Amino acid sequence: MRPDEYDGRQQSETVRFAHNSERQFAKLLDFYQIEWEYEPRSFDIEWDEAGEVVKKFTPDFYLPQYDLFIEITTLDQRLVTKKNRKVRRLRELYPEIKCKVFYERDYLNLLVKYGLEQPAQKSLVRSPRARRGAPPGGGEVAAEGDDAAPGEGDVSSAL
Repeated sequence: MRPDEYDGRQQSETVRFAHNSERQFAKLLDFYQIEWEYEPRSFDIEWDEAGEVVKKFTPDFYLPQYDLFIEITTLDQRLVTKKNRKVRRLRELYPEIKCKVFYERDYLNLLVKYGLEQPAQKSLVRSPRARRGAPPGGGEVAAEGDDAAPGEGDVSSAL
């Protein structure tokens, strides 16, 4: 849907997502009016001896105002490890690209914080910052790859 064809629905209601977790994350972004694109770009991350691409990585979201890609990972540990390898490879090959991974604990904390999921449905893992005494739900989301302290302009602070 083009921006000039707005029909009253949120962007999260117009996109076909691969997983429910992605749809719920998009709803959060819509609520906070954070512009996003779903799987807008794939990155070549592995080639064979002939130079043909054999592996690509397509992050789930791109947030233009933050120039940031987001990967949502709520899968089993075997697949999380595979995704972590892809993100590490992305960072090696494209150091100018910012990509953060939201792990299951981060994702679940966001869902509970914004009322999309009840805490009893899954046990939550609090971030190290929260365990050090930050009030539950009062701090930023601890996402892998967070190099800078949270603050103005940080997508974690916006959520």
